[in-house]
Amino acid sequence: MITFHTFLVAGHALAAIAVVLLIGYLGRLTARAVRQPPVVGEIAVGMLLGPALLGLVWPHAESVLLPGPVLEVLRQTGHAGVVFFLVGVAHELRLDGSRLKDRAIAWTTMGSLVPSVVAGLSFAGWLLWYDRPEFRGDASTPAFVLMLAIAMTVSAVPVLARILADRGLTTTRVGGLALTSAVIIDALAWLALAVVLGLAKGGGAKGIATAAVVLVLGLAATALVRRLLLLPVAERFCARLPWVVTVLLGGGALGVAAAAESWGLTAIFGAFVVGLMIPTGSAHWDAPARWVSTLGLWLVPVLFVTTGLKVWKGATGMPWLVAIVATVLAVLAKIGGTYVFARWGGEGRTGALRLGALLNTRGLTEIVLLQAGFNAGVISPALYLSLMVMALVTTAMTGPMLTVIDRFLAGGAVWEPRQEVQRAATG
Repeated sequence: MITFHTFLVAGHALAAIAVVLLIGYLGRLTARAVRQPPVVGEIAVGMLLGPALLGLVWPHAESVLLPGPVLEVLRQTGHAGVVFFLVGVAHELRLDGSRLKDRAIAWTTMGSLVPSVVAGLSFAGWLLWYDRPEFRGDASTPAFVLMLAIAMTVSAVPVLARILADRGLTTTRVGGLALTSAVIIDALAWLALAVVLGLAKGGGAKGIATAAVVLVLGLAATALVRRLLLLPVAERFCARLPWVVTVLLGGGALGVAAAAESWGLTAIFGAFVVGLMIPTGSAHWDAPARWVSTLGLWLVPVLFVTTGLKVWKGATGMPWLVAIVATVLAVLAKIGGTYVFARWGGEGRTGALRLGALLNTRGLTEIVLLQAGFNAGVISPALYLSLMVMALVTTAMTGPMLTVIDRFLAGGAVWEPRQEVQRAATG
């Protein structure tokens, strides 16, 4: 039965969501003003500054402004935003078959992946040696170590694609290599995360087996539904009623995400399955997927605020030493590893540096992965906060680093035309 109290809670929750969305919008504007990806401003304002300042200025602010029922509505809204956003991310994880024939893809991917995995394992080993309980979650050591290896490897495909478009690098060789490598690496990261969650939730081989079965069934369902959506009747329905399809797509993503959670995985896998089901290269289906993802982008700042409140409660303060070590390892592994391997693959000095700078972008993809590990108890609030700083720094430094490369190493040119064209012609 709907009561007056229910209406009050609903109104309070809507007002809180509106304020958080306004904060997120201001964060985006601030980031764009300083030529940074919008997600940097959203995270900084929504998660780091908002909860921290509330706690310092008004210690009882949460109990007054965000009482339990209202905070739960915000959590569910942020959760839905992540699901919607990931539908678009999965839909965009497509590989260009012609690019895969280029041997430089293998070199670039290995350069971005292998050193980062080594850095993650080293970071995990240092934390285990450091032996501070506030930096360990409740999960087993294998889950903890693998989670940190994944955290170092990610390159954010959506943020990377936006940076490439803003700088006119999408159709260049460097842009193609960076985006294709990022797609491969992120796909491997999501699969590895399934293993982490299996270890964390199911306990050993049983958890991994459960995750593997769900993944296999999910991929089989993805292939089947994709074929059905390519039928002429489905294409016509999507073309005539795109908004209805958008609503069905969003509702279906939430349902599949909930089912994935009930099977012992995280909601992001359900969202990914739905995103992969949507046919690619179709103007009819691309639009609903883009609309759902855009809605998710607008709602994700709600997640930053609610998670920030939880993290700041669990953390005793900003663990700067751990944050600095994580950031230094992440930057050296991504930029240094990609540069060295790309050079071995035949890329020019400037092009290899650009590749390293681009693939060092971790963005919202990193945040979602960390969120999954945090919710599963694999990483602690203090470690989550440290890795969040790493994600912010590595994302924020991409634009300035590209500008420095273009001005001081490439003589102001956008890329190396003579060398790149010659290499593209010879394969």
